[in-house]
Amino acid sequence: MTQPVDPLLNARPEELADALQHGLRYDGRRRVHDADEFMARLVAERLVAHLLRCGFVLLRRPAPGAPDSSRHPHPHRRIEDKDRS
Repeated sequence: MTQPVDPLLNARPEELADALQHGLRYDGRRRVHDADEFMARLVAERLVAHLLRCGFVLLRRPAPGAPDSSRHPHPHRRIEDKDRS
């Protein structure tokens, strides 16, 4: 059984810079104290600018939808025919 493929979206430069800054400031969940927040932002922005100049394209998955724990179908959701035979 194959899983549906999520459509990929182009990542914005700000999203890439935020992800790089987080990676420079944290090791998992722990804060790394050897890099200042300003320096992490500066390095992340320069890396993003360089990657854009080189023609790199970064894709991301769309944000997941809200979880649904209800067993009742939503009234606006399209109900698919289970027996299409």
